[in-house]
Amino acid sequence: MGITTAPHRTQTEWHRPLLANAVFMFTVALVSVGGLLFDDRHLVGEPVWLKPLKFGFAMGVHALVVAWLLGKLRRGRRIGWWLGTVFAIAGVLDVGAVAYAAANGTFSHFNENTDPVARTVQAAFSVGIMPLLLTTFFVAILLLVQRVGDRALTRALRAGLALAVASMVVALWLSTSSGQTPRVVADANGHQVSLVGAHGIGDPDGNGMPVTGWSATGGDLRVPHFVGMHAIQGLLLLTVVLGAASARRPWLRDERTRADLVGAAALGGTGVFAVLSWQANRGQSVLHPDLATLAALAAVAALTLAAVTAVLLRARLRALPTPP
Repeated sequence: MGITTAPHRTQTEWHRPLLANAVFMFTVALVSVGGLLFDDRHLVGEPVWLKPLKFGFAMGVHALVVAWLLGKLRRGRRIGWWLGTVFAIAGVLDVGAVAYAAANGTFSHFNENTDPVARTVQAAFSVGIMPLLLTTFFVAILLLVQRVGDRALTRALRAGLALAVASMVVALWLSTSSGQTPRVVADANGHQVSLVGAHGIGDPDGNGMPVTGWSATGGDLRVPHFVGMHAIQGLLLLTVVLGAASARRPWLRDERTRADLVGAAALGGTGVFAVLSWQANRGQSVLHPDLATLAALAAVAALTLAAVTAVLLRARLRALPTPP
């Protein structure tokens, strides 16, 4: 009697707790859209439901990426599953706290009041924030010791997760840059709230940009945080584009060439992230860069362009027919 073997699994096994997390996040975003339409309350000039909308959508997208990524691990799959599960639970606590505060018309971050709503939010953050950082860090470590696809995909995932970790660290660091002196701000209900720390630096409660809410009058840690957290999506999109383009461009069929182009893009993204972090820490709005910031961004652009040019030239040379 012959022996049958189980078919080899070629499809990615998505991490189910993170898929459930993504459903929760997108639900929060959808509810927040309703809040924007039917609830006219504002916090420091911003609709109360705008923050949970941004958090829900951004975290939902990130959860989907990590859920897909963990399903591609070849080694440490059990560890990866537990890391993803902790991330999923911590994310629900954090974004749930943001939505809960919005529903009550008060601040989620930096709220030092002692009322029941503030205490509930503080408790959720105390449990949820650090696991998000640590699990992302350890998932990045898992990626450093193995390949989860071709060189381009592996490089995109490694660089993207490294920037995600850096963005969380910068957020924790820059959030204290506005000082530890409490300030009192009215919430959407007219109640006085004591805030310690801020997203904004130099002008903590300055006028915000439309949609993003980033400070237009001072530095804002959310700018580098956004770039770092979402760099992985941009790098993954680049790998897809390069893979599709390789059908028409023979020189892109070389795995090393695609990986080097992704590496050049990661270099540029890291440079932009560093410059934006430096700019925010100096209390400078992203809308009003000074000469030093512009020079730093120009240097990053020049270095990235040089790296891309070097990769393309090397690829073209390798694609030339060898003389007999």
